[in-house]
Amino acid sequence: MNRNLAIGALLTFFALVPARADGEILAHVILSEQRLHLYVDGEKKDVWKISGGKHPGWTRTGTFRPTFLSRHHRSRLFRGAPMPYAIFYDSHWAIHGTNAIKRLGQPASHGCVRLHPKHASILFNLVRKRGKKNTVIWITEKADLTESH
Repeated sequence: MNRNLAIGALLTFFALVPARADGEILAHVILSEQRLHLYVDGEKKDVWKISGGKHPGWTRTGTFRPTFLSRHHRSRLFRGAPMPYAIFYDSHWAIHGTNAIKRLGQPASHGCVRLHPKHASILFNLVRKRGKKNTVIWITEKADLTESH
């Protein structure tokens, strides 16, 4: 992705989100990369492997705010599967930790965004500390937003 375009997109994003003294969190999930890019206060802090939906379209793209946090969540849809550090953003879909660590970096979920439990814990605690209203989850198919989707 063109560096200037990326910086411009971030500046536009943060200009649209109400400012707070303790800053903003942006979790940008790029499905084609199977990565989550974490920005805090407009600065890129980390890039983590994820597992998005097994099939195209299973992980919905768009811009979301967290709606619910659950530290020790178990799925009601998938036989009580563990979803530690769950950050729900769209109905039943969440960013959460997984015990299928070897699958990270490739599509493997039923639609959620899976992270290494250590990374899920970091993100969960950031959202809990800074607040759901100061967090944006942005899920895109590609990194270069100038390409057709």
